[in-house]
Amino acid sequence: MSALWVYVLFIVAGIAVGGSYSMWKINKLASGVLLAIAVLAAVAGILRLM
Repeated sequence: MSALWVYVLFIVAGIAVGGSYSMWKINKLASGVLLAIAVLAAVAGILRLM
């Protein structure tokens, strides 16, 4: 079950980074929020690995 959470967290981080990149020219605030979510998901995934 722990491995599943790690996969989900990294998938969410990847999708959020892609959304942040595609939204950069349209809305900088929403892009920043998505980037923050991506960073938090990636950090949570790394911490779950430890």
